[in-house]
Amino acid sequence: MLKAKILFVGPCESGKTVLANFLTESSDITEYNPTQGVRILEFENPHVTSNNKGTGCEFELWDCGGDPKFESCWPALMKDSHGVVIIFNADIPSHLKEIEMWYSCFVQQQFLQDTQCLLIAHHKPGSGSGKGALSLSPPLNKLKLVHSNLENDPEEIRMEFIKYLKSIINSVSESRDREEMSIIT
Repeated sequence: MLKAKILFVGPCESGKTVLANFLTESSDITEYNPTQGVRILEFENPHVTSNNKGTGCEFELWDCGGDPKFESCWPALMKDSHGVVIIFNADIPSHLKEIEMWYSCFVQQQFLQDTQCLLIAHHKPGSGSGKGALSLSPPLNKLKLVHSNLENDPEEIRMEFIKYLKSIINSVSESRDREEMSIIT
């Protein structure tokens, strides 16, 4: 059984916990309560298997608090992560600048590939779909960007997340295969 660790990071009040609960089919939270440190959700997705071998996959989704006061904990959170999902509220202009720091810290400094990163522009209920083009600065403009609106089109974000999970599992599987081959040779 393959296991993958995915981090959900981003600025405060961007919707990380709501998305994490929705995508892992966990409980619904109706009122805003900032995540203190990290919340770990373990789940399996029947649509995701390892390289068509039919091997099941387990995921740990680490829903990380967005408050900078937790920055001292970030190295521990990042350890052994396979992917990073950066979530931001597209309706808050300061979030576009803040996600550059999240990308630098959680993706670049951990030497993750851009394919291991997903950007989600989350639109809160009542904010409209807002699927207009966002002007992201390099290197963010090279990342896969998905708009999330759980009110208007919840299945779109679910399908995009499954595609992302599949790419992460393929990466983990290939890495494991390479490791096994290096032991043999």
